[in-house]
Amino acid sequence: QVQLVESGGGSVQSGGSLRLSCGVSGSAPYCMGWFRQAPGKEREGVAADDSIGTTTYAASVAGRFTISRDITRRTLYLHMNNLKPEDTAMYYCAATSSSCPTLDRQDYDTWGQGTQVTVSS
Repeated sequence: QVQLVESGGGSVQSGGSLRLSCGVSGSAPYCMGWFRQAPGKEREGVAADDSIGTTTYAASVAGRFTISRDITRRTLYLHMNNLKPEDTAMYYCAATSSSCPTLDRQDYDTWGQGTQVTVSS
């Protein structure tokens, strides 16, 4: 059974950078993604990766965020640059064995506990 643990969240000023990490235990999932949820809003897909070179991004983060995976260390990353206050949210790592890469949260069946990102103006 796959287990996911996120880390790396924090508070930064607008224009700053953060790198989120997601440690994977159990069977290595084929498709993984990052999601975020701001207070009062639905959870939305941010980026997804299929482990063999195909990635997809939400339009709101394309060009600023990069998803990557270290297969050896069994870790998924989200590199976030030029952060904006609207990026403030709880960020979740997720895994799925279904269609990949996908930003549809309904496609994912395994979730981490989340890590908070706060961007101040």
